[in-house]
Formats: sequence, C-alpha cells, structure tokens
Amino acid sequence: MEIKMANLTKIFISKDKKEVHAVDHVDLVIPSGKLIGLLGPSGCGKSTTLYLIAGLLRQTEGEIYFGEEEMSETPPEKRGIGLVFQNYALYPHMTVRENILFPLENLKVEKEEAKKRTFEMAKLVGLEEMLDRKPKELSGGQQQRVAIARALVKTPRVLLLDEPLSNLDARLRLQTREEIKRIQRETKITTVFVTHDQEEAMSISDEIVVMKDGIIQQMGEPQEVYDKPTNLFVAKFLGNPQINVFDGEIKNKEILIENMFVGKRDLPDQKVFIGVRPEGFIIDQENKSSFHFKVDLVETIGRDTTLIFDMQDDSINILDKKTFKAIIDAGFRIKAGDVVHFNIKPEKMHLFDINGTIL
Repeated sequence: MEIKMANLTKIFISKDKKEVHAVDHVDLVIPSGKLIGLLGPSGCGKSTTLYLIAGLLRQTEGEIYFGEEEMSETPPEKRGIGLVFQNYALYPHMTVRENILFPLENLKVEKEEAKKRTFEMAKLVGLEEMLDRKPKELSGGQQQRVAIARALVKTPRVLLLDEPLSNLDARLRLQTREEIKRIQRETKITTVFVTHDQEEAMSISDEIVVMKDGIIQQMGEPQEVYDKPTNLFVAKFLGNPQINVFDGEIKNKEILIENMFVGKRDLPDQKVFIGVRPEGFIIDQENKSSFHFKVDLVETIGRDTTLIFDMQDDSINILDKKTFKAIIDAGFRIKAGDVVHFNIKPEKMHLFDINGTIL
C-alpha cells in the first residue's frame, strides 16, 4: 500500500497564541512494501506525521492517500492501520494469546479463524511457546513483539511504529530491531518507523526521511543520505562520531582550512564550511601534507583507532565544538603528543555555503 502526502501541514496554537508548524507543507511518497524511517531530533515533526497518517490527528492542510484513496475524513479504525507505541500498551491481565486475539474479537472474526491467525502471528514474532504467559512474565523485547503481533493480526494495510525500541536496553534494542526488519520483509507490509536514533533508522530502513522543524530535509537510502547530504544539518545529524565541520574558504579553486591546503574544487572564491567524516582522513606517512596537528588523545577499539585533536587554542575554527576526530586503522601506532599529517579522501569531504547548502 503506497502512502502519499500532499502539502501536508499541521499547525498547533501555543499557549501564547502563536502558530507552531509541527508539519510544514510536506510532500512525501512512501513506496508500497517498504520500511521507511522518519528520523530527526525531538520536536522535528516525525511523530506528528505518523499520527496524521494514523488519523489520530487531523491535518490543517493537505491530503493523505492510501493508494488512490484520500483518507482525511476516514476515522483511525477504518484506515486499516496497525499502530505500535513505545510503551507497548499491552493489557496486563491478559495472556499473550488474549492480547494478540483482542483486535480480532472486536472485528467479530470467526473463532477458529481468529485462533489460527493468533498462532500464526505469535509464530511470526517467535512467541508461539509463550502464548499463555502474562506481559509481566516477558522481557521488554518480548512485550514489544507481542504489541507488533497484535498490530499485525488484523492484517492492516499499513504498520506504524512510534519509537518502538526507546524503552529497551542496548542489547534488546539491537535484537528487536532485527526482528522488526525480518517481520517486515516476511509480511511485505508498508511500514513507517519513527525514531530519533540515527543508527537505528539507518540499520533498519529501506529509506530514511530526515526532518527538521516540520520540514523534510532529505529522503533516500540510508547510505546515500550519509554519503551525499543535501545540507549541513543532515551531514551533522547522521554519523557517529559526528562529522567534523571546519571554517574554510575556496581560493583559486583550492580548498583551504586556515591556509592549509586540503583539496581542489572547481568553484568560485568564497567562504565555506568544510565537512569531513572522521573516516575521511588518510595519514600522510611522508609528512608532506600541510594539514597537520598534534594528537591529544588516542582511543583504540579493535580494528580502528580514533585520534582526538583539541583546538582550544583557536588554532583552527571547528563549528560548534573545539575538538575534531579522525578514525584510522589500528595498525598505525600513534601516541598522544605525536604530530600527524593528513590528506583527506575527496568523497568524505563535503563543502557547504555559509547558509549550509551543499555546493
């Protein structure tokens, strides 16, 4: 089921009577059978967008289509959605079987058919051996899988997940997101997954939609968005460790950071922000590069080493912080206090104008 949003807008009125555009003229197509991650910081409009799709909120402007059907006047219970919240919302006095079965009882599904579908959904989420347990007897990840099974048992056209993993610990979060991806692939149901966790979104989604202030900043396959951000916000939001952003300039087609040459680009002379991913630095073993600094801290974890450079003396201006990081192969035996010369991989360096737009 394809979901289409056209000029979708939701305006709230704040306590001081000001308009707040939680979702601001969004045009978006979510392809049928795909898992799409809505990603962004708190307050960016991602959950509001999900609730508009669900019908829990009514849009101020615009339309939402499921296939060719416009849904504005359709109540939530008639939209054919399955909705999973972060707090699971299971009935504590019911067993797993009863929780999954509950929506089918409301729909007056024939008893034997309902039992069959309940077992099939429990098996799909790997809980067929736990049908007679109560929610309190399950782990957080298992409870979340019950909530997903309950959402799927009524064969919805669309599955909506609102930060479904945020209440889980790190191990369960990893395990459950893998389960969600497996379930989505097996059912081929169009799924919208809301999260503020970029790693979560990038690992689970066929495509991600990055939002800020109610506006879509970029949509695409996760690696494509990471490799080719359209603006400085997207570049900074995706990536851990975060991208390093230096003040720089282009002069005579040379890219300079504090007069240190770091590359060439056929662009007019101008001030720029230069974004370099931590993995984009190459050690110049001949020490010929003018781009060099003294290492302040070394963190080695397995195959990679992170070098941290402290610029507290303002020898170089880094956006929003005073350090930058470079990730190199752990085979280089570099110690704190060493001076390291770098070249930069062109594909890992992004240039932005002073307004933050990619050049």
